Amino acid sequence: MTSVVSADGTTIACTATGNGPAVVFVDGALCHRNFGPARAVAEQLAAHHTVYTYDRRGRGTSGDTAPYAAEREVEDLAAVIAAAGGSAAVVGISSGAALALRAASSGIGISRVAAYEPPFSTEDGQRERFTAYAAGLSADLADGRRGDAVARFMTFVGAPEPVVEQLRSSPAWPAFEAVAPTLAYDAAVLGAASGAGVPVDALAGITVPVLALDGGASPELLRAPARAVAAAVPGAEYRTLPDQTHEVAADVLAPVLLKFFAA
Repeated sequence: MTSVVSADGTTIACTATGNGPAVVFVDGALCHRNFGPARAVAEQLAAHHTVYTYDRRGRGTSGDTAPYAAEREVEDLAAVIAAAGGSAAVVGISSGAALALRAASSGIGISRVAAYEPPFSTEDGQRERFTAYAAGLSADLADGRRGDAVARFMTFVGAPEPVVEQLRSSPAWPAFEAVAPTLAYDAAVLGAASGAGVPVDALAGITVPVLALDGGASPELLRAPARAVAAAVPGAEYRTLPDQTHEVAADVLAPVLLKFFAA
């Protein structure tokens, strides 16, 4: 399988690896199947699961159809799950975790969700900062300033300005600019209108098992949302992976996922 077709006709590029019960991996910002943690995690799980990795719309070799809405990304995930046999566990990282949680109660065949550090806002100051970021991002993209949009995102998530400037001169920068519009998609998935606040009411409606994860070396602003998710979802588990940051190591994450998926 190399692709699926979403409900609005968008082609979503997809790869299946391994053998066993289906697991779908949902990437975070700027990532796709061949750039980010997806491949490494899939390799770790492949001995026990068929792992489906896909390029979220607007990324990699997936298509994109206007107008965008977060619901379209739920439909994309539904198309992948349908191709996987109609039922799958889902693991999401960062904004991919927020998307997985958004989709969990939508009746698309998700059997359980592992969510690593969904970057929701848990404090008023964070919500205000996210709202300002989302507005600036929209202005950058509306003016065609993709490089500025990527730089804004990197600065927002904590990259020092000298590092961002160095990256702008690197061979990798055009690849980041190519997917810059999807940063607005991530903002929408997180709930830009609410400052990316924790969607407590929606989370309370999830009835499948949820494992909320964070890294012990991550800052509190990334750990607090994982705890908030676990508190909001009925019966959810919460676990910290010692010494891990937002860039979690596949060989640390995978054993935890295998145990959760086997429960």
